[in-house]
Amino acid sequence: MPAPGRTAADLAERLLAGDKRALARAISLVENDSPEGWALVREVYPKTGRAAVVGFTGPPGVGKSTLIGRLIEDGRAREREIAVLSIDPSSPFTQGALLGDRIRLADHFLDPGVYIRSMASRGSLGGLSEATLQAALLMDASGKDDVFLETVGVGQAEVDIIDHADTVVLVLMPGSGDSIQALKAGVMEIPDVIVVNKSDHPLTDTMVREIRGVLSLGPQHGWRVPIVKTEASRGEGIEELVERIVEHRAFIEEHGTLDERRRRNLQSEVVALAAARLRRRLEAHVHDDESVQAFLDEVVARRLDPASAATKLLERAR
Repeated sequence: MPAPGRTAADLAERLLAGDKRALARAISLVENDSPEGWALVREVYPKTGRAAVVGFTGPPGVGKSTLIGRLIEDGRAREREIAVLSIDPSSPFTQGALLGDRIRLADHFLDPGVYIRSMASRGSLGGLSEATLQAALLMDASGKDDVFLETVGVGQAEVDIIDHADTVVLVLMPGSGDSIQALKAGVMEIPDVIVVNKSDHPLTDTMVREIRGVLSLGPQHGWRVPIVKTEASRGEGIEELVERIVEHRAFIEEHGTLDERRRRNLQSEVVALAAARLRRRLEAHVHDDESVQAFLDEVVARRLDPASAATKLLERAR
């Protein structure tokens, strides 16, 4: 069996040449925490940083996938290479992607300039797998101009998408209780662009006014978050949305905040990966060490409190 480094080098060469099968294999390796996958990321990482990464978040049912489908059509008309990463809730049985968002984007399957992939959130409260940014990096390395991230709608915990995208688009719809909840401050601090989809609804203008009211309560300097009305099923408003996304990209490049965002994104990813690996190590330690089980028995017997037990566990793990 070839060594991980050698296999990674071969796969990296194909991936950098734009081979879709190599990209699919690479993402699977990273998602499964394979040493070969991490060796591959090391190999291609210097070739990343060129793609525009756009995150789409918002409650379920607002039409994120339909909207992304329209943006793919627009991008392909401009000869841009596009990758889509849809983050699904995990299957409780297989830990695989459950909703299969790719089905909604089926019109683009056969386009050689489009790559679409679902990944499972695997229990992540924010709807994002720890391997998400690694997968986005691999898509970037494969020569894609745009990488679209779509998250499962999990409410306010979706704020972690800001740690993975250069531009964040919040998609809402009028007349929806979930969308009204999204107007609360925690979620409204996320977006760079806000979309009100299904805008043929009679409450659209009311919702736009409500959003403007909420935005007026925030800081009034720097980028002013635009509100775009769309009807994705009919392709209405897509051209304006593309213009606003491009304008935001130009703004953060001009003001130097793109590099700041990416530094913060990568810092968050490093910490998240370290925390995930530390958790697995601690769980293995708890399972294998009889002395750890003994002081956990003390917790169960109410003779030792959980916080003190956690301190002891960390000391033993060191």
